[in-house]
Amino acid sequence: MGLILITFLAGCTQTGEKAGGNIKEVKLGLLVDLSGSLATYGQNEKHACEIAEEKVNEYFKEHNIPYKVKLYVEDTKADPKICLDKVQALHAIGVNAFIGPMSSSEVKNVKSYSLSNKVIFVSQSSTADPKILGFMSPEEKKYIFRFVPTDSFQGKAIGDLAKELNLKNVIILYRKDAWGEGLKDAIVKKMKDNGINIINIIPYDPQINDWSPIIQTLSDNIKDKGEDTGVVFVGYEEGATLLSQINDNSPILNHIWIGTDGVANSEKIIKEVKDKAVKVKLYSTMFKSESEAAKELEKIFKEKNYGNIDQYALNAYDAFWVVSLAYVDMLNKTGKYDADVLSNMIKEVTKKYSEGVYGVEPVSGYIELNEWNDRASGDYGIFMVTEKGWKLAGIWHSKDGKIEWL
Repeated sequence: MGLILITFLAGCTQTGEKAGGNIKEVKLGLLVDLSGSLATYGQNEKHACEIAEEKVNEYFKEHNIPYKVKLYVEDTKADPKICLDKVQALHAIGVNAFIGPMSSSEVKNVKSYSLSNKVIFVSQSSTADPKILGFMSPEEKKYIFRFVPTDSFQGKAIGDLAKELNLKNVIILYRKDAWGEGLKDAIVKKMKDNGINIINIIPYDPQINDWSPIIQTLSDNIKDKGEDTGVVFVGYEEGATLLSQINDNSPILNHIWIGTDGVANSEKIIKEVKDKAVKVKLYSTMFKSESEAAKELEKIFKEKNYGNIDQYALNAYDAFWVVSLAYVDMLNKTGKYDADVLSNMIKEVTKKYSEGVYGVEPVSGYIELNEWNDRASGDYGIFMVTEKGWKLAGIWHSKDGKIEWL
């Protein structure tokens, strides 16, 4: 490992000599939602990448690596069209590699642009199955990486959670987009495997404002049902608006709700509808993997008054490090941007970075990528809303499908 690091640094020094000792700028884009339905997570990821930018540049300076990374942040509002517009704008000024986008619908919308223009994306939180996003083979996805497992894992975690909570019947309410469709399908499969009856599956428009028709349907479906009936909400932070529009005395609030990584640890839920969320528990799943190094990043977050860090911010931090290191490796090898070389470098650097070759520990734990360039597996934290806010209540282990309650 030491020899590999020495070789890496030697290559950087040679590049610096060719450049006359000048520091070269590496441009990286960050595609996050800062004002839409995933803003809680987007703000965290922005902060994490800003910290990573500072740390990476310190690392380069300490090791005499003649590069400096500059971060370009864009607010996509988790809107696929806005996301593509932002990508095209940044690409026009020389940004060829991006952290993000956050949502699977955004990834789906940049797919063609990525292939035709050879632009690299490393998403910290897109989880839909590749085929749902339109990828027919790993080759079609060679420029798009995701540092999070697909929803085949989360669907199993939610199905097992429902069984563990002794639910016999569920109503599934889901966001009708690429992510919502995919996760809904994974949940339905696991629910059926676990012998849980699905009363109804209700789609909703991501742009919804008036939830009254949905609430009426939920109320009709759940009327006269016992405690063994629950609601599964597959959506983003618009779930806060949904809960706010439900009457305080509605029977819907007398049943357990299960959420997903679209609401887990949402500040919007706590600020706007905490009392109702406490009543329904809102057990919510989110990929969970962190190392000891995450504690230092959490400490920096608190010192800067950024609030509580979440898993996807950890993923984004690691993605920034990997892309930065891989980009420099690519430049040392080719002297210019080459998407195919960078794609291969990201795979190599991810492995080295996870093994500690660069002397930096991943904050999100060991990152193993599968043939689709997605994270290969992972456990899921089960969070619930209490009077004190979000609490980690348990962990679903992917190895055996068992839930460890804390």
